[in-house]
Amino acid sequence: MPTSDMLRVAMPNKGALAEASAQIMRESGYRVRRESKELVVVDAEQQVELFYLRPRDIAVYVGRGHLDVGITGRDLLLDSGAPATEVMQLGFGASTFRYAARTGQISSVDELDGKRIATSFAGLVGKDLADKGIDASVVHLDGAVETAVTLGVADVIADVVETGTTLRNAGLEVFGDPILHSEAVLIRPQDRVAEPDAAVEVLIRRLQGVQTASRYVMMDYDIRVELVEQACALTPGLESPTVSPLHREGYVAVRSMVPRSSTNAVMDRLYEIGARAILVTEIAACRL
Repeated sequence: MPTSDMLRVAMPNKGALAEASAQIMRESGYRVRRESKELVVVDAEQQVELFYLRPRDIAVYVGRGHLDVGITGRDLLLDSGAPATEVMQLGFGASTFRYAARTGQISSVDELDGKRIATSFAGLVGKDLADKGIDASVVHLDGAVETAVTLGVADVIADVVETGTTLRNAGLEVFGDPILHSEAVLIRPQDRVAEPDAAVEVLIRRLQGVQTASRYVMMDYDIRVELVEQACALTPGLESPTVSPLHREGYVAVRSMVPRSSTNAVMDRLYEIGARAILVTEIAACRL
């Protein structure tokens, strides 16, 4: 068990999650590694240690209590079988895990009885088959499972599917419902989830602040007093807009958080009702 007073965080050392994990931690105010050779980064000011590990090993280290929290994929967490629990979705690294076979050969998961299924996620697939009452053999491969059918190693594969281009190039097509929708998640040991931990709570608030900042922008504009209610209906903010009197009589300045996805549409509507000097600025982080 760790004896350090610092919060010990497991980080992916490579792969699809590594760069985005480093970015969200950096934007949350923590020091991250500058070179891939660094295995441990100590942020004394924030009282945090970052340990860079193979993504597949993170759930094991966290589940056994050697590290306090970790960032990994939901698929890797469930595949590991480790006693760790997802405590927060991080909003990046989205993927879908599905079965695939030669085009036109299999159309339903019910047809998998007696089949050989190649995958890099043997634990995840084994559980899915057991839950569905299907008797099939799982062939564990470390990677490039899409070639397993062509080489005669398996009849079916189960793998992460993004665009499906790689599968089509191998003469395969997906079938059945997705096994799992995955994304990057923050995990903790199962036996500590109910324990209050101030450092973990601060980390979660910071991560949530970065997530919120990525979804919103700050919008400022000037408008006549009699049009404030109409304008605020377009920009209600998270609680309520800030409205301040201007030196010019009869006008006010309004400031509000607006969903990034609707920024231009809101600006158009504000302009139509008479708002001017409409400005949009990025939000680096926030606390709600």
